[in-house]
Amino acid sequence: MNFSLTRIAPTPSGYLHLGNAYSFLLTKALARKHRAKILLRIDDLDRERFRPEYIQDIFDTLDFLEIQIDQGPKNLSEMESTWSQVHRLPLYTEALEQLKQNKLTFACTCTRSQILQIDPRGMYLGQCIDKRFSLDKEQVAWRINTLDADFLRFQEYLRQAKAIILPEEATCYSVRKKDGLPAYQLCSLIDDLHFKVYLIVRGQDLYPSTLAQLDLARLLGKDTFAQTTFYHHPLLKSLDQKKLSKSADSSSIHHLRKEGKTLADLFLLLGKSLGLKEDLRSFEDFYQSQTLIK
Repeated sequence: MNFSLTRIAPTPSGYLHLGNAYSFLLTKALARKHRAKILLRIDDLDRERFRPEYIQDIFDTLDFLEIQIDQGPKNLSEMESTWSQVHRLPLYTEALEQLKQNKLTFACTCTRSQILQIDPRGMYLGQCIDKRFSLDKEQVAWRINTLDADFLRFQEYLRQAKAIILPEEATCYSVRKKDGLPAYQLCSLIDDLHFKVYLIVRGQDLYPSTLAQLDLARLLGKDTFAQTTFYHHPLLKSLDQKKLSKSADSSSIHHLRKEGKTLADLFLLLGKSLGLKEDLRSFEDFYQSQTLIK
């Protein structure tokens, strides 16, 4: 396998936690194994949740973890002036217009609470497809009709390629939000294509997003995305087996740094969270502990 570029792509919606550090370190480990460069790409288009302190926390965390970035912003100023997704809006708009012209989208007025009333799991079941709202109507999201979606070719790291159908969680995924801005699935896909990322490391919770983006690439005629390799890692939990959250400051790297914890302390905590028998003290220990990477 020959991967020239991988990426770290956090969302600045809170202080990064140990699970984010785990994902970043896996990316560094895979980049080391394959001699790939690392792109920092921050998903900052959701301006309602955007906070400068969260952007700064990304740079601080990468410095703390001793992860060298080869492409992308080095500080908050560069992020805002050059690397923000705001500067790539024309690329997203072009893709949205292509989907619209090819009649691949439908307008949806459903709120989150309405979706939950129909399906308590929060799955969207395509209830607006037959309502035929105008795409130019105010306060509508644009969704893809996936009810007749085809099988998708999918390449997981160190595993045989397979054909998979879209999971229920990705049914009629959104490509434009009600505020008119492009949605995550479209932005993430267009960015990875734009920067020519060929290895994507992400948590297992984003598995449905991977398949949604593969489907979207197919609809847009972006065949090269099907050649991307994905590494879906297990989600890290706290020592008491609770899901880590950016809203829980006690589990954040920011909080650990304020307490005076060192990088060796973080690796020790990470090893315990992973349930490893041997203590981790350094990145070298971490690298050697990851059986898929060695």
